[in-house]
Amino acid sequence: MFDLFRSRDKAVRFLLSGLLLLVALSMVTYLIPSYGSGDRGDDAVVAQIGKENVTTREARLAIQSQLRGRTVPPELLSLYVPRIIDQIITQRALVYEATRLGLKVSDEDTSNAIRMAIPQLFQDGKFAGREAYAAFLAQQNLTIPEFESEMARQVLINRLRIVAVEGTVVTPAEIEQEYHRRQDKVKIQYVKISPDKLKSEVQVSPAEIKEYYDKNRTAFSVGEKRSLAILMVDQAKLEQSINPTDADLRRLYDAQKDQFRTQERVQVRHILLKTAGKPPDEDAKMRAKADDLLKQIKAGTDFAALAGKNSEDPGSAAKGGDLGWIVRGQTVKPFEDAAFSLKPKETSGVIKTEYGYHIIQVLQHEQAHQNTFDEVKSQIADQLRKQRASQIMQDLPDRVESALKKDPPAKVANDLNLPQPITVENVGPGDPIPEIGVNKDFEQSIAGLKKGAVSQPVAVPPNRVAMAVVTNVTPPRPASLEEAQARIRQTLEKQKLDQLVNKRADELVAKAQAMNGDLEKAAKSLSLEVKMPEAFGRAGAVEGLGQAAYVGQAFNKMDGAIFGPVPLPDGKVVGKVLAHITADMSNFASLRSGLRDELKGKKAQERAELFEVGLRDQLIKEGKVKIHQDVVNRLVTSYRG
Repeated sequence: MFDLFRSRDKAVRFLLSGLLLLVALSMVTYLIPSYGSGDRGDDAVVAQIGKENVTTREARLAIQSQLRGRTVPPELLSLYVPRIIDQIITQRALVYEATRLGLKVSDEDTSNAIRMAIPQLFQDGKFAGREAYAAFLAQQNLTIPEFESEMARQVLINRLRIVAVEGTVVTPAEIEQEYHRRQDKVKIQYVKISPDKLKSEVQVSPAEIKEYYDKNRTAFSVGEKRSLAILMVDQAKLEQSINPTDADLRRLYDAQKDQFRTQERVQVRHILLKTAGKPPDEDAKMRAKADDLLKQIKAGTDFAALAGKNSEDPGSAAKGGDLGWIVRGQTVKPFEDAAFSLKPKETSGVIKTEYGYHIIQVLQHEQAHQNTFDEVKSQIADQLRKQRASQIMQDLPDRVESALKKDPPAKVANDLNLPQPITVENVGPGDPIPEIGVNKDFEQSIAGLKKGAVSQPVAVPPNRVAMAVVTNVTPPRPASLEEAQARIRQTLEKQKLDQLVNKRADELVAKAQAMNGDLEKAAKSLSLEVKMPEAFGRAGAVEGLGQAAYVGQAFNKMDGAIFGPVPLPDGKVVGKVLAHITADMSNFASLRSGLRDELKGKKAQERAELFEVGLRDQLIKEGKVKIHQDVVNRLVTSYRG
């Protein structure tokens, strides 16, 4: 791309490659039309960098580009938008500093960067042409001058970043330390204290439930409920109600005759003796076995019986080797050639394919032919029913929705030949609904609707559409003790279980320490089970616990040390370090270079990020970067709204 990109330092090259990849994937994030043209009319200025301005219009373009294709909840936009604005300002600050330091970018540098960013325009090293280039950019709402100007700036920014990370150094000690961090293992024994095993020891009394209810009465309420009349449009039932005439079917047959041709096909069965994935010395044995099976078939032994006992094709062996009907192009060439050259009831010789050795027998052979109308009449009828039902499904929901706004659901159902409405009383979020079940889309369609309102159509598997009329709304109210007691019992049981788990874990640690670190003996005294998994590394997994990170402190403890209690998603664990297993250093030399490059890349990235933050802060102190926070706040608020 440019001279510094050819640096000997791999960390620098890795950083550059990553940065260029980001440019290629999100170019338009920072590509702001009219960059450098200053403020436009009355457009408010978000920030000033040197003599350049970032306007709200420019910021909005970048925000839209960054969020394009993403589903961001409205409540999170106020978190995304400030970050995007900060990125824009930081990019401008980097350009300002690079220019101030005298860094420059040639046309050749820009051209090379474009080749790396859009390789699809340079297939086999040949440029696709200016017209294709312009069309590609037009899809991003960009012109060629805008894109090339921004690419030049990105190259300039990358040059500045390289200057910042050029001196990145990784010491031999750091490389060896990283090797040990990845390769060292530890052997432990542990006791997992699970709430599930202590449930029998937890009891919640009616008095406790009432006391909790009285103290937290306001926390329990019955949410808003709705009664509904639901109309269902079912495509399968629509298909059943459609009866096309013979004339309709004949017209479709005559118009699409080519669709009702049967290709040449054969019904075959085979015996497969696999060679794929087996050692080469197995090949001769498989061939000899295939020859023997062929002799048995020719001597009159039942083909299907031999296939069931010997074939290694799991899909057909249980069916006597039957593959059903196949057409040309469906199987590998040597197999196909033999299958289509044999006569019915004829058996092939031994055939070798990439999968192994086959013996093929043809059961039937049909030449290509035109199916008669009577042969495909039922198939055409099914096809026509589906087409017409699909067309009806396109506009019927809109007709139902419109009719429901004027007439009662029962009348709409009668007028449009639909099943009678499904009536549901007092349903809330998470409640199952007859013929629909628990459906989040349907819940959202009725949420907030008032009495008499009609929901939007909602797709309901399989191939149905549901619409509801709200027949009644029951407002939220405080929950009675009876309605709240199940939730209260669950809450109190969890609290007591957590307390019991903590108590049992603390008791285990205390006993183990009192018994000179004998975790096994301490666990036995508390009727707990000790487990001893295989040795594991930091990035590995511990049998019965999950990821090694849960017991990562074991790597920093001495042999014989008790550690924990450590919280788990489903309880707590207490462990004992049995032994540290030091990494095998015989592999260190072969991995040293890769580890060094990885560490350099990581350090370079961290250094580049610190440089950008520090540069921006310094330019703000110097007054070269001025951020108009009131404008930023208004912009963020507009997205929050």
